[in-house]
Amino acid sequence: MLFAIFQKHQIMSSEMLPAFVEASNVERTQDLSEDQEESQKPRSGEGLEPISKRQMKKLIKQKQWEEQRELRKQKRKEKRKRKQLERHCQQDSNLDGNDRKRIRRDVVHSTLRLVIDCSFDSLMVLKDIKKLHKQIQRCYAENRRALHPVQFYLTSHGGQLKKNMDENDKGWVNWKDIHIKPDHYSEFIKKEDLIYLTSDSPNVLKELDESKAYVIGGLVDHNHHKGLTYKQASEHGIDHAQLPLGNFVKMNSRKVLAVNHVFEIILEYLETRDWQEAFFTILPQRKGAVPTDNACGSSSHNKKPARVGGGLDSDSSEEENSRNELDSPREEENRDKENSTESAMNSIPH
Repeated sequence: MLFAIFQKHQIMSSEMLPAFVEASNVERTQDLSEDQEESQKPRSGEGLEPISKRQMKKLIKQKQWEEQRELRKQKRKEKRKRKQLERHCQQDSNLDGNDRKRIRRDVVHSTLRLVIDCSFDSLMVLKDIKKLHKQIQRCYAENRRALHPVQFYLTSHGGQLKKNMDENDKGWVNWKDIHIKPDHYSEFIKKEDLIYLTSDSPNVLKELDESKAYVIGGLVDHNHHKGLTYKQASEHGIDHAQLPLGNFVKMNSRKVLAVNHVFEIILEYLETRDWQEAFFTILPQRKGAVPTDNACGSSSHNKKPARVGGGLDSDSSEEENSRNELDSPREEENRDKENSTESAMNSIPH
C-alpha cells in the first residue's frame, strides 16, 4: 500500500512539473524585460547628448514666441478694434443702402500698378513655392479689403507656382480685381513706367508715383540669390529703388521682408500717406522695430508704435523670408554672429 501511495505521488509530481517550469520561465522573462527597461532609461548625468547651436536657437525662438503670445494677442485685438471703428464711421456717413454697399462705395481705386514678378520659379524648391503662394493669397485678400486698392498684376505665372495653385487653390481662376498673366511684365508695361523695388538699389523712395508700376520680386530664397533682382533691373535698364525703411525704422533682426509685407506697406501708405505709420502698422512684431532718432525728431505727429505686428503673427508668416529686403542685406552677416553659445544657454528655459 505504501508503494502505491508513493507511485501515485510520483505521477502527480511529474504532471505538475511542466506547469511549474513554464511559470518559472514566465517570471524569469518578466524579470529580464524589467531589467532591460531599467537599463535603457537614461541615468542622471549619463548619455545626454550636447545641444547643438541650431537646437539652442530653436529653443530660444520657442521661448520668445511663448513670452510674446499675449503681446501678439493684444496687437490683433487693437487692429480688429481699429477696423471695426473704421467700418462704423463709414456706416454712419452713409445711411442708405445695405452695409456692404456703403463700405464698397467709399473705396477709391488707385491707379498705381503693383506687380509681383514670378519669373524666379526655377530658382525655388517646392517648399518655397508654397510659401510664395500663401504670400500671394495674402496680397490678394488685403488688396480686396483696402480702401485704396492698387492695380494688381501677377506676371510670368506658370511652372511650379501655377501647378501648386491648380492643386491647392482652384478658386484662383475666379479671383477678381487682379491681372494674372503668363507673360513677363516687360511685354505689356512700358519700360519708362517700371520701378523695381529692391533693397540693393542706392535709390530711396520718398513718394509713390501712382502713374508708375512698381515691381516686387516673387522670390522666396532664404538669401541664396543676393542682389538678383537689382542685377536683373539693371541689365534690363529698368529704374529701381528701395522703400525708405532705414529712415524711419530701426530693427534688431534681419531686414528681410516677405512679398506680402512689401505689398501691404504700400497699401497702407496709400491710405495714410505716412511711411512711418505704414511701416509700424505692417511690420511683424518679431522684427523688433522701433522708430529711429531721425524719425522721432522729424515727425510732426506723436506716432505710437503700438501696432507693430499689425496682426501678422502667422507663419506667413513665419513665416517666410524673400529677397524683398528693404534695407541693405550686408548687415545680415553680422546678425548671424551676435548670439554666442554662452548667451544662448542662458536664454534657454530651465
